[in-house]
Amino acid sequence: MLTTLTTLEITALIGFGSLLAGFLGALTGLGGGVVIVPMLTLLFGVDIRYAIGAALVSVIATSSGAAAAYVRDGYSNIRVGMFLEIATTIGALTGAALALYLRVSVIAVIFGVVLLYSAYASFRQEPHVNKDEGPDRLAEWLHMDSSFPTANGLETYHVRRVPLGFLIMFVAGTLSGLLGIGSGAVKVLAMDQAMKLPFKVSTTTSNFMIGVTAAASAGIYLGRGYIDPALAMPVMLGVLAGSLLGARVLAGAKVRTLRVVFSAVIGVLAVEMIYNGIAGKF
Repeated sequence: MLTTLTTLEITALIGFGSLLAGFLGALTGLGGGVVIVPMLTLLFGVDIRYAIGAALVSVIATSSGAAAAYVRDGYSNIRVGMFLEIATTIGALTGAALALYLRVSVIAVIFGVVLLYSAYASFRQEPHVNKDEGPDRLAEWLHMDSSFPTANGLETYHVRRVPLGFLIMFVAGTLSGLLGIGSGAVKVLAMDQAMKLPFKVSTTTSNFMIGVTAAASAGIYLGRGYIDPALAMPVMLGVLAGSLLGARVLAGAKVRTLRVVFSAVIGVLAVEMIYNGIAGKF
């Protein structure tokens, strides 16, 4: 059916699909990247490496916009973010290099598995209060302990298990570079579960880091010619508009219902990606 459409019509469809992806991604906290790549490959027949390149550009744009607001409001922990960016950047460069040599079918299967985990993480994700286990020597030495605004004023917190968080962040960066996603679910896992940061600090610091991680791997894709401006532009604009709209709707939305729907959608996309990868249809 797509062969009968004009270039302008296909661009408009990609832009609209990207808007929906950004909207759902903002409401669920996983970002639009987990939808962009399967949408472009499965629905529009785009080569997965070009789809990943376009998704990385959109991740940079959306992260840059939201991150500034979170930093201004005092939620993001800059010291934690900059330290962990060492791990995610090295991982992103590793993942992007691997993507250039792995078979497309292998990348598709890996992407499908990560989508399944993202669906599970979105479905079960619930804000909770981490128990304060006291200061950590390495975190104190790096001056990572901080505070964040609450309804009752600033609340202090301690950062724990920095080496474990660093290791998980390397994995998150590798997945980001390999698959063109923000890996927000893995980043939040590292900071919320491993390093015991408050949930709001984990999610906002993750958003702050995502753009830098994507920029590191996007350079490799750009150098190899896998970022097509004609594809990346409607994807970036659509995801950016969708994420801004989603952020406005978030306050009054029934997030739990949205998470269930979003989990079901990306679960179906995951199965489709795995099946097509194993069947060699890419």
